[in-house]
Amino acid sequence: QVQLVESGGGLVQAGGSLRLSCAASGSIFVVYTMGWYRQAPGKQRELVAAITNGGSTNYADSVKGRFTISRDNAKNTVNLQMNSLRPEDTAVYYCKINLMRVIGIREDYWGQGTQVTVSS
Repeated sequence: QVQLVESGGGLVQAGGSLRLSCAASGSIFVVYTMGWYRQAPGKQRELVAAITNGGSTNYADSVKGRFTISRDNAKNTVNLQMNSLRPEDTAVYYCKINLMRVIGIREDYWGQGTQVTVSS
């Protein structure tokens, strides 16, 4: 079994910063791409940022230059540093990790979600 535990959400004023973390634990053989998604009320879940196990990153255009994704492979942790936050960044943020528990089978696991609220 694999568990993902997210932390770091909260309420912040526009222009402020928050750092999200997501730690995966359990019987894990290999961790591949780790990413953050968000879902605002009435909207579809969207990719915010992702990082491969080789370190390549991908960002949504709306967060480029403001958010930075990083990972700690030794701890199976992915972080999202969010700076210059805007009210439109308000959403529930979810981490997603693609990993292998059993050789040959890759699976996606999702965190429980953490609320980020940016006030104007």
